[in-house]
Amino acid sequence: MGTVYLARSAGGRTVALKTMHARIASDPAFRTRFRLETDAARVVGERYGAGIVDADPRAETPWFASEYVLGPPLDEAVELCGPLPEASVRALGAALCGALGQLHGSDVVHRDLKPSNVLVTAYGPKVIDFGIARAAGDERLTRIGVAVGTPAFMSPEQAGGQKHSTAGDVFALAGLLVFAAAGHPPFGHGQAADLLYRVQYGEPDLSGVPAGLVPVLAQCLDKNPFRRPTTARLGAELHDGSGEFADHLPAALLADIARRATEVWQLTPHRLPAPPEEAETAVPPAGARPSRRRLLIGGGAAALAVAGGGAGAWAWRGRAGAGPRATAGGGDGSAPAKTDSVWQIQVGDPPDDTVPAQLHAVGGLVTLVAGKGLGGVTARTGRIQFASDQMENTWQVATDGHRLIRLVQADGAGNNAGKPGGFPLLLASVDLVTGEAEEPFAQYTDFNGVLPQNQLVCTADGVAYVAAGRGEFSLQGFLASQSWSLFAVDISSGRRLWTAPLPARRQGSARLYFLGAVVAGHRLVTLQEGNDGAVRAVVRDTRTGTVRWERPLDGVVPDRVRRPPAVDEDHLYVGSGPLRALRLGDGKVAWDTTSTHPGAVYGPPVVRDDIVYAAQRGHGLVGFSDDRGILMWKEEGGQGAGADITAAPVIGPRYMYNKRGSRLWAIAWSSTGAPVRSFRTTADRFLAHEESGLVIALGGRFLAAFPLQ
Repeated sequence: MGTVYLARSAGGRTVALKTMHARIASDPAFRTRFRLETDAARVVGERYGAGIVDADPRAETPWFASEYVLGPPLDEAVELCGPLPEASVRALGAALCGALGQLHGSDVVHRDLKPSNVLVTAYGPKVIDFGIARAAGDERLTRIGVAVGTPAFMSPEQAGGQKHSTAGDVFALAGLLVFAAAGHPPFGHGQAADLLYRVQYGEPDLSGVPAGLVPVLAQCLDKNPFRRPTTARLGAELHDGSGEFADHLPAALLADIARRATEVWQLTPHRLPAPPEEAETAVPPAGARPSRRRLLIGGGAAALAVAGGGAGAWAWRGRAGAGPRATAGGGDGSAPAKTDSVWQIQVGDPPDDTVPAQLHAVGGLVTLVAGKGLGGVTARTGRIQFASDQMENTWQVATDGHRLIRLVQADGAGNNAGKPGGFPLLLASVDLVTGEAEEPFAQYTDFNGVLPQNQLVCTADGVAYVAAGRGEFSLQGFLASQSWSLFAVDISSGRRLWTAPLPARRQGSARLYFLGAVVAGHRLVTLQEGNDGAVRAVVRDTRTGTVRWERPLDGVVPDRVRRPPAVDEDHLYVGSGPLRALRLGDGKVAWDTTSTHPGAVYGPPVVRDDIVYAAQRGHGLVGFSDDRGILMWKEEGGQGAGADITAAPVIGPRYMYNKRGSRLWAIAWSSTGAPVRSFRTTADRFLAHEESGLVIALGGRFLAAFPLQ
C-alpha cells in the first residue's frame, strides 16, 4: 500500500517515512485504511511500537513519519542466529503480550502479527505495520468470508473468513513464538490454500520447541478461541519480568543491533525528485482496473486477500439502493453514525404506525415490513432483492421461515367498502425474487377483505392463522357492529380448516387482537390484548380452534410485546416482572422466580437447550432450568447492569447478544459467561438469521448485520 523511506529531519532525527502509493491515493477505501494504520500505531505507542512523529493522512499523498527502530525484524534475527534460546523466546513473548494488551485495551486487534512485523531491539520488541489492524469487531474494509492476513500466522477463525478477535492475536503470537523457538511456522510452508486448510483443521508442528514452552504454546494454538489464554495470563506464564530484555538475547543478535545503530548514522540523505504532475495520480478510465497481481504487490506484506480480487476485498462497491452502503455516516445526515456492522443499508424513514416494523428470516433473505413497505434483503451480503410499497399494513405478513404469506386486497377494494362479500379476503404467497404477491391460494367472500384490522397472525406447519372481520369499513378503529373470527387455512389447498369467534372489541379501539403467536405441537399459543388493556395468554387446539385455557399475564405491557412468545413442548415462558413458566397443558404455573429471586425483574425470555435465558434488570443475562426454574447460568464480568430488558436475548452458537446503551454486546454463554466483544449500533430491534450466521439489526432508518457466533 505504500513505500517506506529512511529519512532524517532538519534537526537530525532519523525516522521511517511511509507514503501511500500515488496510484491508489485517490481511492477513499485505501485512504481510510492508511489513516487507520496511523491511528493504530499511535495506540500501541512508543514503548511497544514505532512512535508516530508526525503524519498527514489527509494530504494529497498521505504519509506518516515514525520512530526509526534500531533492530532487525524477527525473521531476519532467526535467519542470523538460528532458533532463539528459550530464555529469549520467553522474554520476547512476555513483551509482546504487553504490546497486544495495550492494543486490546484500546479495543484494537492487530490481525497480522508475524515475524516480519516484529522488530527486535535491545530494549524489547516493537510491533509495526498496522495496515489491517482494526477496532475489535470492525470489518469496514474487509468482506465476510474473505481471509485477510498472512496464512502461515492466521488464526483458524481468520483463515475461515470469520471475525478475528483478541484471541486470534494470541493464536498468531503463539505461531510467531514457535517460529522464534524452532525456526519454522507451526503449520509449515506452502500455497495459501494449503496453509489455510492446515491452520483450520491441522495440528501444529511443535517439533524443535523447548519442552518447557510446548504446553503453553499448545494452549494458545487451540482451535477454540475461548480456550486460549488472555495476553495477561500468557505473559505471566512466559516470564517473571526479571532482568533487562537485552540480557536474554544471544550475543550475535546484540551485535547486529549495534551494527545497525552505527550504520544508520553513516548514511547520507538526499532529496528525491518530485513525481510528475499527472503520471501516477491519474485515475484509470472506467473499466480499467489494476490487475490482482499489481494490487497484491501494492499491498506488500500488509494484507493478503485470499479468494478475493482487487479493491472489492476492501470495500463495498454496491450502488445506493442496490447493495450495502458504507457504514460511515454521510455529512448530509442521511445515514446513521459509524457502526461495526458487516453491512448496512438505508431503509428510509420509519412509518408512523402503532405496530412496529417487522423483521422476518425467510430462507436466505431478511424481509422488513413497515407500513406499506415490504423489502427483501440477501442476508449474507445486504443486497436488496426487492422493495415494494404495495402492502396495506405491517401486521398482514407472516412467515414459517421458508415462505412469506400475506393478505391481499382485491383490485378496486375500498370504493364501496361495507357491502358484505363485496371485497373478499385474499391470501397469497410472496414471490421472493420480485416481492410481488402471487396468485391467491385462498379467497373468502364471507369476510370483508379491506378492514384494516384484518391480521395474519402466524403461519406454521403449512397452516396460516388469520383474524378477520365482517361488517362496515372504518378508519376510526373497531365498530360495535362488526364481528370477528380467527380461522385456520391449509396453505397448499386454500381450504379453511376451522373458524372460531373472537370477543367483541370496544367501539373505536385501534388495538389489534393479537400481539404475538407461535405454534407448539398441536397448540396455537397467542398473546391477546383485551378491552381492559391487559395481556392474556390464550392457547387453542390447532386442529379445532377450541380454546384450551387462558389467563392474564400480570406485568406484561402490550407495547413491549415485540416477538412471538417463548415456548417449548411443555411450557410458555413469560418475563416482564418475575420470570414464569406456565404449563402448556393447563396454563398453571410450573415455576416462577418470585420466591427464589424476590423483586427481580426480567425481560422477555428465550429458551434453548433446556435453559431459559432472559435479561435481569441491574444484573445482566441469566439462565434458568426449563423444568424447575433453578438458576443454571449468569453473566459474569460486571458489564450487565445496563442490559436491555425490553428485548429477548439473541442466541448464537457461542455468544448471546444483548443491547447496552449504544453497543450490542456478545456474552460467552457457552463458556465463561463474560462479555467478550461489542459492536457500536443505534439499532433497537434484533433478529438471529442462522442460515447466514448474522444478527440482523433494525434502527430508525437503517438495516444492518453483525456476526452471529
